[in-house]
Amino acid sequence: MAATIQAIRGMNDLLPEDTSVWQQVEKVLRSTMNSYGYDEVRMPIVEKTNLFCRAIGEVTDVVEKEMYSFEDRSGDNLSLRPEGTAGCVRACLEHSLIYNQEQRLWYMGPMFRHERPQKGRYRQFHQMGVEVFGLNGPDIDAELISLTYSIWKKFGIENELELQLNSLGSAEERAAYREELVKFLEAHYDDLDEDCQRRTHTNPLRVLDTKDPKVIEILKDAPKLSDFFGEETRAHFDSLRRMLDSMGIKYVLNDRLVRGLDYYNLTVFEWVTTALGAQGTVCGGGRYDSLVEQLGGAPTRAVGFGIGLERLILLLTTLGKIQANPNVDVYVVGSGENSELKMLEVSSILRENLPSYRIRNHCGGGNFKKQFKKADKCGAKVAVIIGENEIANNTVTVKDMLNQDAPQVEYPVSEAAAAIKELLNK
Repeated sequence: MAATIQAIRGMNDLLPEDTSVWQQVEKVLRSTMNSYGYDEVRMPIVEKTNLFCRAIGEVTDVVEKEMYSFEDRSGDNLSLRPEGTAGCVRACLEHSLIYNQEQRLWYMGPMFRHERPQKGRYRQFHQMGVEVFGLNGPDIDAELISLTYSIWKKFGIENELELQLNSLGSAEERAAYREELVKFLEAHYDDLDEDCQRRTHTNPLRVLDTKDPKVIEILKDAPKLSDFFGEETRAHFDSLRRMLDSMGIKYVLNDRLVRGLDYYNLTVFEWVTTALGAQGTVCGGGRYDSLVEQLGGAPTRAVGFGIGLERLILLLTTLGKIQANPNVDVYVVGSGENSELKMLEVSSILRENLPSYRIRNHCGGGNFKKQFKKADKCGAKVAVIIGENEIANNTVTVKDMLNQDAPQVEYPVSEAAAAIKELLNK
């Protein structure tokens, strides 16, 4: 016997019980984006490697360690997308969507990073991302944060997530701060872990994001980026905070919040939870006003965020806010001459009249006992019975599977859908 082939480590199958949960979550996300008037965009999974090197930064962990990159048969260097923003900007530039135009876009799909798989962190993971182009005020920053908050409210988890907020200032302010931060880190170089030592001269702001307790203690005395802010940066951040206060959205200021990618400036934020252990960030985003120009476009203000769907679903299931619902609503059984044809006909009629319900037609024959056993296994709430008498009278018999004491009732086929709908809505 040949050896079976298994899925790649960190790239998981979603089985029927899983997909029913994913569909529920995706439905809420889609309806929310629609209610805010945002438009969906779909980008390729594979892009040119240079796109991510230019956008994310050559000395980030993503580019240095985590990308799935390869050379194709034409000699082009390609990568599976590790995030969605760079590809969205590339698509907007290629199709002239953002030159002197406002765009509010969203997307959903798989991303890929080669890192050690653990609960809530996989090599193929899924994100819902939002990108807004052409708006520079703090009001759009506030709208995006409000949008995420409305998603949490729909799931009933708004009290389980904490909004952490920071400003990274302008490129000039960060450059001045970088000099002072490097001096500070060099003075404590021997006390830094290996990762922070490496980042001291390549990407010192990422040191602020360390999880090493010893380094965190050292950083308490580090210079603050906010001390380097000019009037414009302070006004933007203060205005954003006033808007969040007026909307009743609580937040905590976190001056160590820098996000993992190089293109951010001004507003950055994360929604974090303590319910998932180390993998506590469910959503993160911020402004990236220089990225469009960095990728060859005209200077364009931009802001966005990404929600990790695995993290969100893990949080929802951990809190008992969502559960698998793979069951069918209606199971059609039958017996007798020509019953198979009649069952197919009745099933089609019911699906036309009950489009929001799951209706399964029994196939494969067998006696009624066997068929009802399958209906029970499917979790059917209603059984539709077609026997010789029903075929002769063009009727069906409807059985309430959740109440065994309820009488079975015979209906003309034309009236069956209404009767079934009433039963299902009880």
